[in-house]
Amino acid sequence: MSDLLTTEEYKAIAAGLTLPTQAFIDGSFRPAKSGKTFDTVDPATGAVLAKIAACDAADVDFAVEKARDAFEDGRWSRLHPGERKAVLIRLAKLIKRNARELAVMESLDSGKTIYDCETVDVPETIHCLTWHAELIDKIYDQVSPASDNHIAMVMREPVGVVGLVLPWNFPLLMLAWKIGPALASGCSVIVKPAEETSLTALRIAELAMEAGVPAGVLNVVTGTGPEVGEPLGRHMDVDALSFTGSTETGRRFLRYAAESNLKEVTLEMGGKNPAVVLDDAENLDRIAAHVVNGAFWNMGENCSASSRLIVQKGVKDALLKRILAHAREWPMGDPLDPVNRVGALVSPAHFDKVCSYLGKGPKVLMGGKAKDGFVEPTILDIDDRRAVQVREEIFGPVLSVLTVDSADEAIALANDTEYGLAASIFTSNIKRALRGARAIRAGTVTVNSFGEGDISTPFGGFKASGFGGRDNGIQAHDQYTQIKTIWIDLSDDRDEAVD
Repeated sequence: MSDLLTTEEYKAIAAGLTLPTQAFIDGSFRPAKSGKTFDTVDPATGAVLAKIAACDAADVDFAVEKARDAFEDGRWSRLHPGERKAVLIRLAKLIKRNARELAVMESLDSGKTIYDCETVDVPETIHCLTWHAELIDKIYDQVSPASDNHIAMVMREPVGVVGLVLPWNFPLLMLAWKIGPALASGCSVIVKPAEETSLTALRIAELAMEAGVPAGVLNVVTGTGPEVGEPLGRHMDVDALSFTGSTETGRRFLRYAAESNLKEVTLEMGGKNPAVVLDDAENLDRIAAHVVNGAFWNMGENCSASSRLIVQKGVKDALLKRILAHAREWPMGDPLDPVNRVGALVSPAHFDKVCSYLGKGPKVLMGGKAKDGFVEPTILDIDDRRAVQVREEIFGPVLSVLTVDSADEAIALANDTEYGLAASIFTSNIKRALRGARAIRAGTVTVNSFGEGDISTPFGGFKASGFGGRDNGIQAHDQYTQIKTIWIDLSDDRDEAVD
């Protein structure tokens, strides 16, 4: 992507956007069957951007019917893998061609900074789709050991019709994380975007049709959780469902599956992720930069955010001094100003939730102020390890600092949570690093950095952070495929003859 533009240039692009407003089902935009709509709002200004189709169970039924038709007639599921690959690569190229439009649309709809949309979200979306496309014809089935009179083939088949339920914090990227492996595997999908952030999913569906994805294969049904998410989760003709979002909502999808057709469910949910800094850690300035990025990137609206800093007493003061300096380099303001690193929280309801954690007792080292949808990067020094800021997922730009005396205490505190999505450990001792990484109960543990790995590494959690499969990596394809054994008997009558 080219260099960043000025604020005025981004605002000019925003003013000229044609925003999609209708659901995308069976290859075309359609209003909700009820005719109802809901407002999608710019979190930074409160202005209504568009009125989006407010779909319900009738629209879900229609989308599932068309997805099933597409799957059963094989227009995508039985297409040669190389042909599916070519279509998805064309889609990635179309996204690249429309990258700036998508970045601005994403920023307007979510409150995310244009800096992040331009430099992270859109490029990673393109890379994700391309990576899974290239993988399509490189995943081989197997032949298992058998007798001379038998052949046993172990084969992957697409699971069928899949519901994909997206979060609002990374609308484009989470869409790519799910449709990449789902479409590569040959499934037909119904995407349910978060009602706060529907725009880019609808635009991607339009581009997918242009790229050659057949009608009925990629559908986007917009609306609320009760009106669209629950009917999708309970639908008897949906074979599998992949959800990213809160643990509370994930539990609902398990109930929906249990009470309907026992569809396969993959959950990627919340986190209260620790960044553990031991007293032998080197280059505290670099560590501080990682901690700040982990806590405040995407306004802390990130399931893998490093919201707990667990630091040994010997390095605490020196590290905090550097953290405060780095945090001041994260200006907050208009998301379409490329200078800003902290934008608006996604909705008034979420703003109120994050604000409820401010001013509740802990010592405020930095920030703590909030106004009109914006929350300053906030650092709290906390002694009470049962404090709500330590126990609960805030999902905002709030870093809780906890002090420990030993490495063992640090690891124990890192594990003292219902979640287990991600963690970081900083130390110069390789044995401490590896022992700590193995001891921490989390799906991804980074050493001397904040991160989630990359597209080649599986991402998902332990405990209340999720189960049932992984996003990213070859393993992401597992949740969209089923394993079938084909046992072939080669014996003939002569082999079975009795003298």
